[in-house]
Amino acid sequence: MRWHQILHLLCFNFFLHFSLRFVSSHCPPDQRDVLLHFKNSFVLDREASDHCDWNDHVISYPKTNSWNKSIDCCSWDGVACDGVSGNVISLDLACSWLHGPLWSNSSLFLLCHLQSLNLFGNNFIGSHISPNLSAFAKLTHLNLSSSQFVGIVPSEISRFSELVSLDLSVNNILDTHSSSSLMLENSIFTMIVHNLTVLRKLVLDEVDMSMVSPKSFANLSSSLTYLSVVSCSLGGTFPSTVFQLLSLTTLDISDNFNLFGILPKSNWTSPLESLSLGFTSFSGEIPNSIGNMKNLTFLDLSYSRFTGHIPSSMWNLYQLQVLRIANNSFSEVVEFENFTKLKNLRQLLVTQELNLIYDALEYTFPKLEQLGLYSCNLTKFPYFLTSLKRLRYLGLSSNRISGEIPMWFWGISHDTMEMLNLSNNLLEGGIQHLHKTNLQKIYIWNNSFRGPLPILPPSTIDFDASENGFTGEIPFLICQLSSLRILYLYDNNLFGNMPSCFGNLTNLLLLDLSNNKLQGPLPRSLVRCVNLSTIVLSHNEFTDIFPHWLEVPYLQDLDLQFNKFHGKINFTAFGLSFPTLLTLSISNNNFTGRWPTEIFSNTSLYVLDLSNNKFGGPIPFPSPVTFYYSIASNKMTGKIPSFICNFTELKIIDLSNNTLTGSLPQCLTNFGANLSVLNLRMNYLEGIIPQSFSLRSGLMTLDLSQNQFEGMLPRSLVKCRHLEILDLNDNQIEDTFPGWLGTLPELKILVLRSNNLKGLLNIPTGGHIFPKLHILDLSNNNFSGPLPTNLIMSLKAMMNGKNGQDKSLYMTRDIWGENSRWRSYENSVTVTMKGQEFWLVKIFTFLTLIDLSNNSFEWNISEFIGQLHSLVGLNLSHNHLTGSIPLTLGNLTNLEWLDLSSNKLSGVIPRKLGDLASLGCLNLSKNQLTGRIPQDKQLSTFSSNSFNGNLGLCGTPLPKACPGDAQTPLSSSPSTFDQEEHESWLKQKTTWIGYASGIIIGISIAYISFETGRPKWLVRGVRMLERRAAKWMKKPKGKATKFHGR
Repeated sequence: MRWHQILHLLCFNFFLHFSLRFVSSHCPPDQRDVLLHFKNSFVLDREASDHCDWNDHVISYPKTNSWNKSIDCCSWDGVACDGVSGNVISLDLACSWLHGPLWSNSSLFLLCHLQSLNLFGNNFIGSHISPNLSAFAKLTHLNLSSSQFVGIVPSEISRFSELVSLDLSVNNILDTHSSSSLMLENSIFTMIVHNLTVLRKLVLDEVDMSMVSPKSFANLSSSLTYLSVVSCSLGGTFPSTVFQLLSLTTLDISDNFNLFGILPKSNWTSPLESLSLGFTSFSGEIPNSIGNMKNLTFLDLSYSRFTGHIPSSMWNLYQLQVLRIANNSFSEVVEFENFTKLKNLRQLLVTQELNLIYDALEYTFPKLEQLGLYSCNLTKFPYFLTSLKRLRYLGLSSNRISGEIPMWFWGISHDTMEMLNLSNNLLEGGIQHLHKTNLQKIYIWNNSFRGPLPILPPSTIDFDASENGFTGEIPFLICQLSSLRILYLYDNNLFGNMPSCFGNLTNLLLLDLSNNKLQGPLPRSLVRCVNLSTIVLSHNEFTDIFPHWLEVPYLQDLDLQFNKFHGKINFTAFGLSFPTLLTLSISNNNFTGRWPTEIFSNTSLYVLDLSNNKFGGPIPFPSPVTFYYSIASNKMTGKIPSFICNFTELKIIDLSNNTLTGSLPQCLTNFGANLSVLNLRMNYLEGIIPQSFSLRSGLMTLDLSQNQFEGMLPRSLVKCRHLEILDLNDNQIEDTFPGWLGTLPELKILVLRSNNLKGLLNIPTGGHIFPKLHILDLSNNNFSGPLPTNLIMSLKAMMNGKNGQDKSLYMTRDIWGENSRWRSYENSVTVTMKGQEFWLVKIFTFLTLIDLSNNSFEWNISEFIGQLHSLVGLNLSHNHLTGSIPLTLGNLTNLEWLDLSSNKLSGVIPRKLGDLASLGCLNLSKNQLTGRIPQDKQLSTFSSNSFNGNLGLCGTPLPKACPGDAQTPLSSSPSTFDQEEHESWLKQKTTWIGYASGIIIGISIAYISFETGRPKWLVRGVRMLERRAAKWMKKPKGKATKFHGR
């Protein structure tokens, strides 16, 4: 047989053998049936794969639809088999619309030959990852991401010794009641690191790794090329050895705020292409060695804590396409020209003062698509922007760019620009050419734009023009923006009715028109805006009934506060119209009627604010998930049911200013760690305050004032270690001074006015008590003995004026609930100023005062009171004090009012009181003072009312002349200030208004005028004063995440 015949025979045998093997590769029937059983255990739901719509590389469709017995399962969509045995070795059901639980006894786990399993982008509705995964002993690729798995990652994951790729990312469930996610324990992660020695890709984004020690990362496999642990709640110090893994190309540990670390000075892994450390606590200088990473295309160091200078070697990273270095603490002004060396940049994000020539054109970025120069101290629009031809996103917010927008600006990347952010600048004038662009997202909030709202381009999706000075009506042209999803126009001067065509905006999701002068009824066409999730119309002049007619199925936030809505609410229609409502804020309107007590029991309301209306009847219960609950200032009647304590998510309970009766349920004082504010002020509650406050109490504000409580103060209050405000004024409490409250480390305000407290204020010498107290009101009680020197010497916050380092303007409490909902709560207090009681609906953090008036204190005024340098108000009137006015009172340079009247003080008036430039009110009347009234500086501004009733005083402004005077001084009217004098006091005393503390009287009283509309002179003055206060506080301009319900 010739050699070529032998060769043909061998080829034939090989072909026959291969054909037989190919024939035998059909899917085994048992595995086919397993797959069909698996298919039938789920329903197909397009929304189960919603997450896939955000992924450009994956198409969502139901792969299992094509599975049937008539076709070999090896050819089914998503199924791959071994070419020899026919066993199913790969199952790829990514984005396949699967909806339902994946049980531990699922037929899936019978496919024991699987080497690759991809279930990405389905909805397994909170299933746990089954330990039965161990059946896949030869698994090399496992992807369970974005499929709503929860619970603890099982240890069986760590036994796949051949695993090359593992992705468990983005498995969390957020609903209206709770949130849950995958959790990875330290011991299991340690085993994964130790056992999976051939692992090349590890993705654990949004897996809860709060229990994992970052030290474990030091033992990762040297074969690892891709590591991503974004937003995993990691805490501690990240090992720098990870940056030196020989094969690593991608490292993303961003969004782990408590993760610390520094960058290595040498021995970086040379293959590294992508490094993301954004939103971590990495610190120190960026080492010069970063310039050796020649393969880097993506570098994100933003929102971290890097310091020092940016190394010059960074400008040698010529492959960089994305550079984010925003929000660090670099110490130098950066030469903007350096960025132009990176010719491949597509995205640049910087927040650093820049040295750039505004009119220059030589800054070239041929590939730049996204540019963010935030907080760079820019004062003009840089002209080089005109050379950018591919720009899609431009952000210049939080600079100091002023004046009008130049005409040339609208030509920047005219055909490609999609997003423009000019917010938080000093821009002014009108906007004329916006409609000629192709912009989709436009953010111009917090500027000084004036005139009518600009005409928007038809492509607009998001428009935020809030916090400007736009005037006029909302134009009807806005109704033509069919793609509009977000419309924020709050804090402008818009007036008139909402356009009747508003219903044309059928894609609208978020609407905020608050803080304008809009009026009239709501347009009924809004009923067509079925996608609305937020409606904020507060602080306007709308006049309408409650919009139960709206019937918006996805509405989550409804805010109608501070308008003129009126009438009864159709409670039946309420529940049907807003089935998904999470916040309901309808305070400060004229609604009437009685709420059914159980109406909110089946809702998911996190915030329920019904305050300042005319609702009557018993109090309605909140939702089981409510954290903010206010029915204050209504006409609610009946008792407070103990059943309210079953709503354990409550953080704010405000039932104040109603006509509630009965006793205080004991469970409210032992509510637990959640409750922060309990306000029952101005009711008819009686009995003894329960003694059941516990160490686990989270109370920060307790206001039981203006009720009829009696008995002794509960000693268990000392367990409330977080308490900041305690107001029990106007009750019938009989006790001695509660010096034991001085051990509360956070107590800032203590008001015990108008009770039956008595005895001496005995405070041990050298006691470290009341360390943060800055308002103390013990007036109108029966205290006696000398003024408490030891107490005065212990008030450290009144000495240094720091008040616990609080940098905010008001004592406002921000309360967070579930689902990222939050609500601010304004603490309030009643104080005596100028002899009158005022309710301060907002409390300045730097308001510092002592009121010991209307008691029986005697002896001298302690000179140590002059050490309380931050005092703004001091009232010691109506006691039995003797001796002279201490000279040290002249040290109280922040003092605005001083009342020592109706005592037995003697001697002369100290001239040093004239140095108190902030002093706006002085009352020394009805004492035994003698001598000439000093006319030095501030003392010369007061009328005779400040000095009457002192027979030994003489000189201006009293009618009694002093011996040796050439003529009798002009007499002053004995009457109190009239309106004109008040206006003069407000407008002309620029000396004391210029001081920080000098603003307090004006604003604090003026907020009362907003509630009552009286007196008119204060209404006119309040805005001016608040602007001065904000300027003094130097509050930085910025936009915080805003809850729709201010």
